[in-house]
Amino acid sequence: MTIHIDAAFDGGNIRVVGIAEDGDAARIDLEIVRDHESDFFQWFYFRAAGLAGRRATFRILNAGRSAYPGGWPGYRTRASTDLDVWRTTDTRYEDGILSFDWAGDTPVAWFAYFAPYTMEQHQRLIARTAAAAGVEHRVLGHSLDGQPIDYFRLGTGTTQVWLYARQHPGESMAEWWMDGALEWLTGAAAVPLLSAATVHVVPNMNPDGTRRGHLRTNAAGVNLNREWHAPTAERSPEVLCVRDRMDETGVDLALDVHGDEAIAANFIAGFEGIPSLTPAQSAGFADFGRRLAAHTADFQTELGYPVTAAGKANLSMSTNQLAERFGAVSITLEMPFKDHDPNPDAVEAWSASRSRKLGVSCLEVVTAMLADGVV
Repeated sequence: MTIHIDAAFDGGNIRVVGIAEDGDAARIDLEIVRDHESDFFQWFYFRAAGLAGRRATFRILNAGRSAYPGGWPGYRTRASTDLDVWRTTDTRYEDGILSFDWAGDTPVAWFAYFAPYTMEQHQRLIARTAAAAGVEHRVLGHSLDGQPIDYFRLGTGTTQVWLYARQHPGESMAEWWMDGALEWLTGAAAVPLLSAATVHVVPNMNPDGTRRGHLRTNAAGVNLNREWHAPTAERSPEVLCVRDRMDETGVDLALDVHGDEAIAANFIAGFEGIPSLTPAQSAGFADFGRRLAAHTADFQTELGYPVTAAGKANLSMSTNQLAERFGAVSITLEMPFKDHDPNPDAVEAWSASRSRKLGVSCLEVVTAMLADGVV
């Protein structure tokens, strides 16, 4: 049976270079496609058919020229035979080529950089969350491809908490985090938080990049997390409509949810370089990290990005812009494409289910901070 490789579906990304079949063995050479109008590429997601009874070796030939080649050493490809369970498969990175073997007994299998969270899954998330009691849903605006920017408002408290994710669409763990966070927010456990705060949620900032199978940019090849100082309807309407809503509500605490290619751990990044930094902001940021590390083994504070020097913050990035604009405790949460090495999982590595649980842990910590008057 002939092997077929396909990625012309929601979130898919791969290009076939060549397939060499020899009896029950096959070598499949591939390339990741660049984001439209951009040099970014690293996200891949494709389907392979005709695999039953075959020993297949997949090789991604341009991995060494990807956006973050330092993310490949120690990385393990995610594989699924049913699109529900994603497990890791041993992966090699040598001479700029990422390769992995497959000898599963099913005729069809899917492979991805991380467990996908497609726009079809996003629509289901919107449907079930919007139907929950006490939830207000709005469309804040539309993307360049005409997709809605979905927004939820929950709670009645005076503290304004903002949660937003997936500025970089290839970081699918960010919307898995949102999936878990929204399930918790619409349950009984969230009552104390929603009494103390009004929570604003944008589960997916970049629906166009998500559907197109991009790593980092929108339909125009724009990195949305470099647009927050001056978003425009022509380049970044996704940021423009969200920031306009933030200007209406104010922001006291914000979580911008991401994924990191290279660091094998969950960590946070802050706003220490903004011009108007206050001791209260710094204390709130540090307190969140300490509490989260004490709350779950799936978080740590030792590994992370270098600290930005005073006055050197890039205000085009959302975390810095919100901290400066609103005086907010503004936090970037990063999750790994690899594993959380301080608490590893040999089968799934960092996964969709662990991302969902971390969403809940983060909100439990925010609840405790509000109860203690930290924010």
